[in-house]
Amino acid sequence: MHPEIVRSAPGSCPICGMALERREAIAEQVENPELADMTRRFWISAALTIPILALAVSDMIPGQPLQNILSPRAVGWIELILATPVVLWAGWFSFERGWASIVNGSLNMFTLIALGTGTAYVFSVIAVLFPLTFPDSFRVMSGVPIYFEAASAISTLVILGQVLELRARSRTSTAIRSLLKLSPKSARLVRVDGTEIDVPVEHVAAGDLLRVRPGEKVPVDGVIAEGESSVDESLMTGEPIPVEKSAGARVIGGTVNGTGTFIMRADRVGSETLLSQIVRMVSEAQRSRAPVQKLADRVSGYFVPAVLVIAIITFIAWAIYGPEPKMAHALLNAVAVLIIACPCALGLATPMAIMVGTGRGALAGILVKNAEALEIFEKVDTLVVDKTGTLTEGRPRVVSVTPAAGWDGKQVLRFAATLERGSEHPLAGAILAAAKERSIDLGNLTDFQSRTGKGVLGKVDGRTVALGNRALFAETNLAMGKLDETAKSLEADGQTVMFVAADGAVLGIIGVADPIKSTTPEALAKLHREGIRIIMLTGDSLATADSVARKLGIDQIHAEILPSGKSEIVKQLQAEGHRVAMAGDGVNDAPALSQASVGIAMGTGTDVAMESAGITLLRGDLLGLARARTLSRATMRNIRQNLFFAFVYNAVGVPIAAGVLYPFFGLLLSPILASAAMTFSSVSVITNALRLRKLPL
Repeated sequence: MHPEIVRSAPGSCPICGMALERREAIAEQVENPELADMTRRFWISAALTIPILALAVSDMIPGQPLQNILSPRAVGWIELILATPVVLWAGWFSFERGWASIVNGSLNMFTLIALGTGTAYVFSVIAVLFPLTFPDSFRVMSGVPIYFEAASAISTLVILGQVLELRARSRTSTAIRSLLKLSPKSARLVRVDGTEIDVPVEHVAAGDLLRVRPGEKVPVDGVIAEGESSVDESLMTGEPIPVEKSAGARVIGGTVNGTGTFIMRADRVGSETLLSQIVRMVSEAQRSRAPVQKLADRVSGYFVPAVLVIAIITFIAWAIYGPEPKMAHALLNAVAVLIIACPCALGLATPMAIMVGTGRGALAGILVKNAEALEIFEKVDTLVVDKTGTLTEGRPRVVSVTPAAGWDGKQVLRFAATLERGSEHPLAGAILAAAKERSIDLGNLTDFQSRTGKGVLGKVDGRTVALGNRALFAETNLAMGKLDETAKSLEADGQTVMFVAADGAVLGIIGVADPIKSTTPEALAKLHREGIRIIMLTGDSLATADSVARKLGIDQIHAEILPSGKSEIVKQLQAEGHRVAMAGDGVNDAPALSQASVGIAMGTGTDVAMESAGITLLRGDLLGLARARTLSRATMRNIRQNLFFAFVYNAVGVPIAAGVLYPFFGLLLSPILASAAMTFSSVSVITNALRLRKLPL
């Protein structure tokens, strides 16, 4: 299936002939009309084909009971009557798709199926209706042979293959349906007058107040306005421990409320919720095509014309050098070549593995944006990570305040918190929280300015105040004085240090620490065992970065990096020949995420980072990255297994069908066995791909 093909109703891809996939998933597993139709066709075809096969082999039964009752001509007419609905009704889709492949100039498996079954059927019809038109080279003792059993059995087995493929595809959508079922059907709306009413979740608008009672699912994304509770987010993030939530905390639609009750304000509804975004990403990933698929496409592009040539050569060779009846043998073996060479296994090899693999990843909290990211991630040898929010919790807190002579800590914090009130930086939140804990009243802020990667400036109660790192103080020609040595010792301990100055004089320094995530050491150890070099980028000072790197065993660090510098470092690594993955969670990481071979966003980060990344880790820790690496390697290994089997199957099957074993062992492959082998090859590929559903992550 080619994702660029979009239709308003179920059908087949005009390029490869395979069934089209839904663009938008649905929660309920409704009956697939195409599967129901194919299943009905299969059972009717099987019921009609069995007596045809019985008639075809009756002359092999001792005593020939049917031959004593029916003449060969009567047998021919019975087989014609039984085979016609099988080939021209049940198997008609093969001819439609085969003709479409010729019209569109995209020869595919249905080209070969249509030619094979059509040739066998048309030849047999002419043999029954006009037997005298055939020369002796087509005749055996009983007359002109007929191949209705081959045409019927091939059509029936092709239909069986379609049934199995459609069933397998419906099973690959299990992951999406599991996600969709997380969303509740209704929400309890709190009206302006205080009354409450249950409404369908589709009717909830941004800004509505909703009550979530104990044990209920959160209907949409939003913020708690009143109350507190613990929320089980395990189905979204994989984190088994419920998260405590109180007023101001964000909640995600589809998660489960604990024993408390709260009122939330909806801010993301409908397609904007995180759950809807996840479902959309998984659906798009399952429809996407990995670069390795291009190999299969190129092979198929040459393969089908090559098979047609081989079938013609087979016919000519048997017609000239084969045993009597030469033409009958030539026709039968040419049809066998067309059928066994059907590249359906080749067409299924990559998309089936991608569909199952991305679905398995979604259930483990790993969102793959497209198949290309999954393929490239296997080859990554260098991981570039942002520090704050990726290696660390991303929730920094003030751990030290060191005032200059003549000032106290509360004064330093008051100036800093007032200034940071206009900033959205994570460190600003830590300073504001520290001021709130100490009950510090903030001053008046005017003329606020932000210097990206350096700090902030402004006027607090009429005084010119600066808060930032050494780069800011160097830019504004402010001297750090004796506090610089104190700052260096704090940085060596892993703290991020910010200098505070007012009217050109340094007031003090504030040390902020961001705890390392508990899962980070284990994740980095696993990635190191995979042979991946880990490089940390941070805007913090070299001393702070070095302290974190030593604790985690990071291979290389780049400190005091501006946001624009992150993407430049990624470019430099790529220029050196490395396959680079970048992991980050902030808006400032987006350029580097886009530049990297594979961008990896923390699900706890910003939407911009998630949109820029090829892989999103919902749980927001690097253990998910190690799991994503496992998923990537397993999926690509599965694809290679499928492609190898498909290539070997055709490489071995085509010569046997052409009759290379006949001169040595007297063995020929009938079209029926060729069709059975073709179906078996597709089933093998499908079964192998479905193994990914059980992949431990």
